[in-house]
Amino acid sequence: MKHPLLLFTALCCMALFSRAQVALFNDIDLQTGKTPHHFLQSLPTLVKWVDDDRILLSHKPHPDSSALTYILNIANGKRVVQTNLLLATKTDRLVLRGGDLFYRNKGAERKLTNDAAEEQNATFSPDSTCIAYTKNNNLYCYRLDNNTETALTTDGSNTILNGFASWVYYEEIFGRATKYRAFWWSPDSKTISFMRFDESKVPTFPLFNNEAQHGQLELTRYPKAGDTNPTVKIGFVSATGGSITWANFSEQDDQYFGWPIWNPSSNSLWVLWMNRQQNTLKIYDVNSQTGNKQEIYSETQNTWIDLEDRVGGRIHFLDNRKGFLLQSDKTGWNHIYWYNADGSLKNAVTTGLFTVQGIEWVDEKNGWVYYKARGKESTARTDLYGTSLDGKTTKRLSFGDFHHTNISHSPSGKYFITTYSNVSTPPQMAVIDRKGKLIRVLGSTRGSQFDKYTTAQTELVRIKSEDGKYLLPAVVTWPAGFDPDKKYPLLISIYGGPNAGTVWDAWNWTPLRQWYAQEGVIQVTFDHRGSGHFGKEGMNYLHRNLGYWEMTDYTTMAQWFINKGYANPSKIAITGFSYGGYLSCYAVTYGADVFTHAMAGGSVVDWRLYDSHYTERFMSTPADNPLGYKNSSVLTFVDNYKGRLLLVHGTADDNVHMQNSLQLVSALQDKGKQFDLMLYPGGKHGWRNLPAKNRHFEQLKHQFIYQHLLQKNLPTALTK
Repeated sequence: MKHPLLLFTALCCMALFSRAQVALFNDIDLQTGKTPHHFLQSLPTLVKWVDDDRILLSHKPHPDSSALTYILNIANGKRVVQTNLLLATKTDRLVLRGGDLFYRNKGAERKLTNDAAEEQNATFSPDSTCIAYTKNNNLYCYRLDNNTETALTTDGSNTILNGFASWVYYEEIFGRATKYRAFWWSPDSKTISFMRFDESKVPTFPLFNNEAQHGQLELTRYPKAGDTNPTVKIGFVSATGGSITWANFSEQDDQYFGWPIWNPSSNSLWVLWMNRQQNTLKIYDVNSQTGNKQEIYSETQNTWIDLEDRVGGRIHFLDNRKGFLLQSDKTGWNHIYWYNADGSLKNAVTTGLFTVQGIEWVDEKNGWVYYKARGKESTARTDLYGTSLDGKTTKRLSFGDFHHTNISHSPSGKYFITTYSNVSTPPQMAVIDRKGKLIRVLGSTRGSQFDKYTTAQTELVRIKSEDGKYLLPAVVTWPAGFDPDKKYPLLISIYGGPNAGTVWDAWNWTPLRQWYAQEGVIQVTFDHRGSGHFGKEGMNYLHRNLGYWEMTDYTTMAQWFINKGYANPSKIAITGFSYGGYLSCYAVTYGADVFTHAMAGGSVVDWRLYDSHYTERFMSTPADNPLGYKNSSVLTFVDNYKGRLLLVHGTADDNVHMQNSLQLVSALQDKGKQFDLMLYPGGKHGWRNLPAKNRHFEQLKHQFIYQHLLQKNLPTALTK
């Protein structure tokens, strides 16, 4: 018999809970991706720092309201409304319209170019007197003072690219955000450095366009694993034109170059060089007048070094020739090191079993560097820290058990803005000072009606790896009214690439996540040992052996839910796109004894079919590592397939070619295996730009979940 006082207390709590939680989510709204009114609201958008004490914000408190733009005084909270955002920002702008370039300044606009070729990557010189851009694979400079355009190169062609990156550099080294730009202004605005790519020996790959009566083939230059890469030269040319000075590298060497950075104190270019094997990195100081180079730094690792260097973020020059800060993961964890100008090591700034994610601000006057890092508090959270340049003192600036993102500093680093959340707390935005003191909360996404709803319980859990070395992270959204004695379908969402984890202690609520929780699905996101949680130390396990450790860890994690009695072992589904598509296919072949269903999009199925730089970074070449390529291939384990696979691909995918899915289709057919296939004509590596096809794709996934995991009819709203 229960104690009367305990019973009375429980009844009171239930009554209070029922009064507080009075609202229920509307099923149709959840199914169509709508949130209730005043459940969530938007955060302000930081337009820019006006100065050290004021910020320009734009805020749209409700989707149906107009945006309010205002300058906020951080210290006293006073707002000054701005009626004209363009005037408030006071910046010159370049606009590309109809293939031509327009210049906007103080509300006025003038047309700069007028020809058939499209200008690309128009970039102001540091003194804003000139604009550099490429067209027809040549580099140009436009002077605003006399309205003249000068061609700086003239040999551009289908295979010679001046200042415009070859595809493999754009995708794997420079990054998509650079939009193929491969030229860089000198600090004094007098010289432009650029890369010249020769793709003439790079194999072509055909992409089929099904439009028109006879269709079309587009031949793209795409080096697959082991293929010939584009050759690269680095040149220097005056902004007024003239002869080109070439950096003293052999164009014919099998090598890569990273994103270069101008040294502001010497007007020389620092060039990141890497061998084809991708385990040796050298940094050279290249004289822009003579092309001569001097080695500043050299590093070799047993596995690989990542050349994708965050667009120059690897190096930070200190003023007055005090040297430079450099990031390296040579110890197994990415850290900051202080080097003298000649390349000799002064001291390590950060050390320990955590990962520096990037430098935010360097206060040279007081001798401090401020940076983002993960792993000191939790591997699933990013925090902001400050460390003295001598490495002796460290302080945490961010606060609470939150994941801090979108960090921005004032011009002199007096204040920092952070957006923070965790799995149970919606995002908020605040200002802190350089001592970590919370100065002002700028906004919260928690709406006035938020507390009236019961959201699906979401938590971060840790699961011990099979070898006992790692506590693998997973974010779990439990079914509504979860019953530990009941077995539920398990839906695992992954990406899974090296250093590309997706598990964060951050708010991830969506209407559809809420809906599937109400339908009784355990929704999880898994990260393996090589995902970034455990530094380069964990990533090194994947070297020459992609697939094995990812699947070993995923299997351990899925088995944890099965062994606990929570997951139905006949309904263990995994889904992902690109690398996540690869691992989803690998799960229902190599890992078919545990994984029963998969939805895989844009999937690599054999690493011999993917590009040279990314693949060889981890796997070396097929000739050098034939066993590794065989064991990592989905095609090797087709005989094991016994569940159900939904395979989708865009027919115009220029990244992971549809060839991958077609080879898997052929192998499954030859073995008499049944599966589902959907192609999206015109779709590239994703098809969000094709709204009708994207809706179809979302409907297709819902149909798969309802047919195979929930085994009931699909709600009408999810078919629209």
